[in-house]
Amino acid sequence: MSPTAGPANTRDGRGVVRGMSRAVIQEQFGGPEVLQVRDVAEPHAGPGEVRVRVSAAGLNPVDWKLAGSAEAAGRFGVTLPAGFGNDFAGVVDEVGDGVTGFAAGDRVYGGARGRAVADYAVVRPGADPLLHTPDGVDDITASTLVIAGRTADAVVSAIGVRAGDIVLIGGAAGGVGVFAVQLARRAGARVIGTASQAAFGLLRELGAEPVTYGDGLAGRVRVLVLQGVTAAADLIGDQTARAAVDLGVAPGRIATIAAASPPDGTRATGGRDATPGALERIATAIAAGEFVVPIAATFPIEQTRAAVELQRAGHVHGKVAITLS
Repeated sequence: MSPTAGPANTRDGRGVVRGMSRAVIQEQFGGPEVLQVRDVAEPHAGPGEVRVRVSAAGLNPVDWKLAGSAEAAGRFGVTLPAGFGNDFAGVVDEVGDGVTGFAAGDRVYGGARGRAVADYAVVRPGADPLLHTPDGVDDITASTLVIAGRTADAVVSAIGVRAGDIVLIGGAAGGVGVFAVQLARRAGARVIGTASQAAFGLLRELGAEPVTYGDGLAGRVRVLVLQGVTAAADLIGDQTARAAVDLGVAPGRIATIAAASPPDGTRATGGRDATPGALERIATAIAAGEFVVPIAATFPIEQTRAAVELQRAGHVHGKVAITLS
């Protein structure tokens, strides 16, 4: 997975042929093996568009799910040949006619479906999410915010988390989970989070009480929380949602994001349902030192396949990001 060769004296500081740029490209659907780093024609901002020189791209499970399925990709308007990834952060370096609110040199983060893992992302503010990165938030952290931050906000909002709640979160140490735990805690709730024992320390640092996932979850939660659970969010399937039903949680206060067969009456949600200003609030809290984003691993763009393999294997505690330099 290396860019095509070219004369050394025609390459820029990133080692890329001048007039070209690097991008992760797939020409067929499949696993990490279909992802290739290519030299492609350098894109430019047209009217109503902004070009961002990307420094980091955060990965999400949806990225490799779209890469592996024509059906899933089609639902998001992604067709082959395609780029890869959604979340990014970097610096604006071109602004097209008619764009207001952004200028060259602005630090930004945002989303570009199917084209984020690249030296440049061209986006259309308003149609694509693009926000200013606050001082005090580094680009790797900013690159992880769009999908996970919006999804976590949607989940916590859907079940109406409030002070005094006891919330059970399934997959609490994952990419969305670390956001959901902190948002629920900031709302004043007590949080019980499912995870492997290897992630227990992380969950405690985030303010959650850990419990192992798997068969018998409801029984373990009953021992831990004698007074019962009032709301739940299942971020990895439906096991936690079903345990919450067994624990007597009202279905309307149980949210799922990736359940194939969620219990009747529970609330399926996702980033599309995030409340207005969710990302700005999270970024501001990070800048103030009141919210953290655990970074499990970073990989250079040339090792994108390895990054995807790590994430697909599961048990990643926090976020995975691709760096570009």
